[in-house]
Amino acid sequence: MTDADAQARAAGRLAGWAFDGAVRGVSRVHWQIAGRAFDSIGPSAESARRRHDTVSALAYAAVRGVGTGVLAGAGTLAGAIGARRGAQSETTAGREALAALNGLIGDRLSDEHNPLALDMSLRQETRSVGCDRASLAAAHPDATGRVVLFAHGLMETERWWWPGDDGPDFGARLAADHGWTPVQLRYNTGRHVSDNAAALDVLLDELVAGWPVPVTELALVGHSMGGLIARGAARQGADRGAEWTDALRQVVCLGSPHRGADLEKAVNIAGWALGAAAETRPFAELLELRSSGIKDMRFGYLGESDWAGRQADVLLDDHRGDCADLPGVNYHFVACTLTRADGHLVGRLLGDVIVRTASAFDGRTTGSLTRLGGLHHFDLLTHPEVYQVLGDWLS
Repeated sequence: MTDADAQARAAGRLAGWAFDGAVRGVSRVHWQIAGRAFDSIGPSAESARRRHDTVSALAYAAVRGVGTGVLAGAGTLAGAIGARRGAQSETTAGREALAALNGLIGDRLSDEHNPLALDMSLRQETRSVGCDRASLAAAHPDATGRVVLFAHGLMETERWWWPGDDGPDFGARLAADHGWTPVQLRYNTGRHVSDNAAALDVLLDELVAGWPVPVTELALVGHSMGGLIARGAARQGADRGAEWTDALRQVVCLGSPHRGADLEKAVNIAGWALGAAAETRPFAELLELRSSGIKDMRFGYLGESDWAGRQADVLLDDHRGDCADLPGVNYHFVACTLTRADGHLVGRLLGDVIVRTASAFDGRTTGSLTRLGGLHHFDLLTHPEVYQVLGDWLS
């Protein structure tokens, strides 16, 4: 079976699962509301209640069965057609759709070994690059001993670092200005931050061992969730004595929610409120389906001990532990605000729309914070002002 066929079939099954879940949710709301209505009438409504429940159960079962079957069949048909065109993950639209899907439910996809689950990999112009010496040499014929790895954020891909028609990206500019060789990371953002950090720790071991020339300096640059993963990987690598950490000199976090993201906290509150009533509980359960990676953003969880053995959907229950800096490594944090003026109320309340300044800097570190005004969260991936700061640090 080709990748295209496997991905299309998996998409059909996933659509069927989502459709089945949606119908079940609607039916539960229906029965809760109907039950309350019949209860208010009393025993005289019992006969009508039995007829209602029987007909409703048959109708919902039929809708679920037909809908799930049709969507699965559509996936099989799409696989047969797509096998001639190549895997959707290799198209621009397909890459972005898979990135969003993995961010939303990537932990589930990974646990089920679904073909739609993204594996962590190095990328060169969207192509996967192996960590063996031959593959790295072919992808980076002008490799230097200064290596900078870029890790994207939640539901993003490596393409988000590209400024389009506005010139070269940060990596290309660092190569031209300061002799760094950039490498791009792609990963499943729906997995726990700590799981991705562990995978990056291993990947960096392989990267440094297979690099065409000796690595003298290594820098990690992460946007949003990517910054959390970079910090977590450094800590896990140091704890196990990984050789790659000997070359690590810089960790840069661009708009990373070290103290959590307000949007995820709001969703947590909404889920708790919806779960308080039987009629709205299915909507709460729908919200709770969001990935472990998203839930880690609530308080900026970096380590497995932050979440292991705990119920993830308890209301605003913070168990964020410490993540000590590595000796000899410089940590840099960038926060931006929508408003130019420092201290403006809108900027203080909204930050960059996703992360506020207070969260973009972990006060428990020895790192430095730079605040940039008049920018939003996604400007941090491409804006010239951000590069100016980055270039100063990595010069």
